[in-house]
Parts: sequence; structure tokens; C-alpha cells
Amino acid sequence: MSWWRDAVVYQIYVRSFADSDGDGIGDLAGVRERLPHLVELGVDAIWLTPFYPSPMADGGYDVADYCGVDPLFGDLDDFDDLLARAHEAGLRVLVDVVPNHTSDRHPWFAEALAAEPGSAERDRYLIRDGRGDEPPNDWESIFGGPAWTRLPDGQWYLHLFAPEQPDLNWRNPQVRADFRKVLKFWLDRGVDGFRIDVAHGMIKHPDLPDTGLAEQISLLGRGELPYFDQDEVHEIYRDWRALLDSYSGGRIGVAEAWASTQERLARYVRPDELHQAFNFALLEAPWSAAEFGEVVTESLATTAQVGATTTWVLGNHDVRRPVTRYGDGETGLARARAAALFSFALPGSVYVYQGEELGLREVLELPDEVRQDPIWTRSGGADVGRDGCRVPLPWSGERPPFGFGPGGGWLPAPGEWAASTVGAQRAEPGSVLNLYRSALARRRELPELGDGEMTWLDGPEHVLAFAREPGFTCATNFGDAPVVLDLPGDLVLRSDGAESWTGELPPNTAVWLKTGKS
Repeated sequence: MSWWRDAVVYQIYVRSFADSDGDGIGDLAGVRERLPHLVELGVDAIWLTPFYPSPMADGGYDVADYCGVDPLFGDLDDFDDLLARAHEAGLRVLVDVVPNHTSDRHPWFAEALAAEPGSAERDRYLIRDGRGDEPPNDWESIFGGPAWTRLPDGQWYLHLFAPEQPDLNWRNPQVRADFRKVLKFWLDRGVDGFRIDVAHGMIKHPDLPDTGLAEQISLLGRGELPYFDQDEVHEIYRDWRALLDSYSGGRIGVAEAWASTQERLARYVRPDELHQAFNFALLEAPWSAAEFGEVVTESLATTAQVGATTTWVLGNHDVRRPVTRYGDGETGLARARAAALFSFALPGSVYVYQGEELGLREVLELPDEVRQDPIWTRSGGADVGRDGCRVPLPWSGERPPFGFGPGGGWLPAPGEWAASTVGAQRAEPGSVLNLYRSALARRRELPELGDGEMTWLDGPEHVLAFAREPGFTCATNFGDAPVVLDLPGDLVLRSDGAESWTGELPPNTAVWLKTGKS
């Protein structure tokens, strides 16, 4: 069976994972030093967020050189060493590729600015004449404000994100050829695949029409926009799939794609396209048996139509952490623990964002002066942005930065995290870390889990229960009161850490049961 169909992949936000040199910023050597934590956790692969040379206008997602390493994070030797050590430890390595846009400091954009309107250099990007003193259309930036910036000669360039991130013109054959070279550069070094940033965005409607809409970002993943999920984008992925398949070892492509329906999302994982697409529908679902059940049913049905697996996600570096989304405090933590067990038992692959295995909350109280997210700056402080889920990981000790590195961290960790460090949780049998380690170990041991089928079971209101054959059951109580369940099997795990099973399931709790030998 293909490894990726039921892999557990751990997302590393490199600048916040581990700092080896004391500059307050995580780096590739820090990741290498902390690989034992990931082996003990029981994941199959790691995904590294961008570590390429970048002015860091958007945390490295503004790339100035796709085939290098920013000095903040090390150099190519550090990357090669990390890759070799990860492979020796049995971990596959995925890297981020950012094809929708470059940095405005990329040589390609410098060449475009120096060239004349209508030149081949300008055709690499979406640079157009405006409507008098107005931009070419009404498109809005994901980070707020207009999606167009005017150049000194009067033309405008498109940036669906920050002005420092000009969008490439993927109808240009040279752009496609150059990105093929980028993929080959990293595949030849031995990477196991790519997470594709804004995978739905590279092709824009050729007419660049107005939307007639304000607050267009609210339609992301819910409606149709002329700059997202255009049909021609699939031509790119058919070409990339052929390239990936030309390498041995099961190299994969993973789409960060938003689509208006589950059916359109499934198109990204057709047999001749990408291998996985993040399922953001589960991430966005409120804490509700009905909502979770609807997402799972629809997701499994639509991916099955194209013979693909479903890729479950509860968090990442762009959204509030599950503990906070589900209510914060003890309630939010209990729900996040239950959601983890629920998702680990589903058919398909699972992604874990760093810190979820520690039950970290969103840090909402960051001082204004330390925030770096362009969402914060472009909204004039109206939107706090994403820095709160990017606070450096706590590894050990009683005071910040909790072993993150020899110095401080680029964002301050709250003092309460002393009880949440990796070191503290290793010693606590009922900790979130030990729940994750136990769950992922059992997921690997039990043949019922991972890829395959599931069957919903009847249960009380606010309870979702499903079976995986032979003889495995997961039940989750989304309600506010305990329920008594008539389910067969012996206890495998409970999300609340209890070690016995009488048939009563507390609120905000999930349980794994197994009949026969386990």
C-alpha cells in the first residue's frame, strides 16, 4: 500500500520549533537535534515550512530563491544533514513549495520591473494596465486591502497576499518550466514530496473580471472567485504528478487547496494529479456531532469517487489552535484531546501541527510590538493575525523560552507553559503528549486503523460512534452530559486519560474500544 494513504505527518513551523544557535529563531539544525521527539511521538513524516532565502515579509512565504536556505535557518549542508538524519530515523520529509507568488526581491521580479510593459520579463507576473487611476479590477488581498499595487510607470501588479508577494503568471510556459526545475532540485536531493502552498490559486480567470463583492476572503472555500480554483490549474498538477512518479520511493504532492465544494476539492487528488489535499472542512467544523459527522460522511464519499484517501487536519500555522477554537480552558483542552482521538481513528491520513501534541492554546495576549504577521499590520491592528499559533515550542524548564534555544524566542511564550513542556509532559502519565504517543502507537499496531472503510453506528444524540473492522470502535461524546453506551469491546484508550471503561462516556470525551485481542 502507498505509504501516504494513512501516514501521520507532523508539521514543523521551522522558525518556532527549535533554535540551535541562540538567535531566537528556530532553524534546521534545531529540527535535526529534536528528531528523537518526533520518533518517540510516532509520526511517519515531517513537513517543513519554508526555509528559503526571503525578506520575511510573510514568515518566509515570500521566497527570493527557491533553491537555497536562508541564513536564519542554516545552509544547504544543514538541510542535507537534516534530511539524512530524518531518513535514518525512518521519517520521510516534505518541504513547502510556494508557486503562486514570489518575493518582490526575487530576481525575476527585479527583471520585470526593469523591463518595458509588454516584455517577456513582465509576462512572468500578472502586470496590467489600470482603469485610469484605478486598478485593473476589484480583487482583494487575502491580507486585506486591494490586491493590486501600482508601479512607477503606471502599470499595476497583482498580489493576492502582501504587496511584497507578486503573483506569478502561470499561463506563461517559462514559469512552468522554471518550477519544474525547482521541484527536480529538491527531489534530486532526496525529499519525499511537497506541500503546495495556495495550490488552488495559480491560474486566474483570463479576463480578470470584477467580482462585484466586498470582503471576498469570506468566500474562501465557500464560493466561487475568479482567482481561485480555476479548471486549468489541474493541467499543472498532471504535469507535476508525472514528474513525481518518475522518481522512486513514493514521492508525493499535497495540496493546500480551498474549493467551493468537496467534489471540486476531490479533483485535486484524482489518480493522475496530487496524492493528498488538506481537508479544511473538519478544521472549520464547530464542536458538534452533527457538524463533524456531516464533514466525515461527505469527505469520505467524495474522495472515494476518485480513489483517493482523505487527509484530516485540526490545525496549522494559519489558524487558531484547536484548544482555543473549541472553547479554551479545560473545556477546550478536553475537546481537543477528544478531537485528536476521533481524527486518528478515521480512514486516511492525519496531519499534526507542532504543539498540538502538547495541548497548547492560542497565545492571544502577545504585545503589539512583537507581532509580525502582515495580517496584523495591513488591518491596522483590527485583526490580530496568526502569530498566536506560532509562539516557539516549550521543551523544558520553568521559565520562558522553555528550552527553545540558548537565547529567547522571537515571540514570547506565556509563563504558564512550564506545565506544558515536553519534559514536564513526558513525566505525567495522563498528559496530552502521552495520549498522542499512545494513540499513534496503537494506530500503527492495529490493522483496523489507517486506510480503509468505516461504518457509522447508532448512538444517542450528541454522540458519534463508528466501527472499523475487525472489531474496533471509536465513540465521541460532543454533548455537555455523560451518556451510557451499549458498545462491545475492551478499553484501548480514552481521551480523558482514564484507564477503565464501564460504558459511561463523559462529555467532551472520546473512547477507543477493541473486541478480541488488541
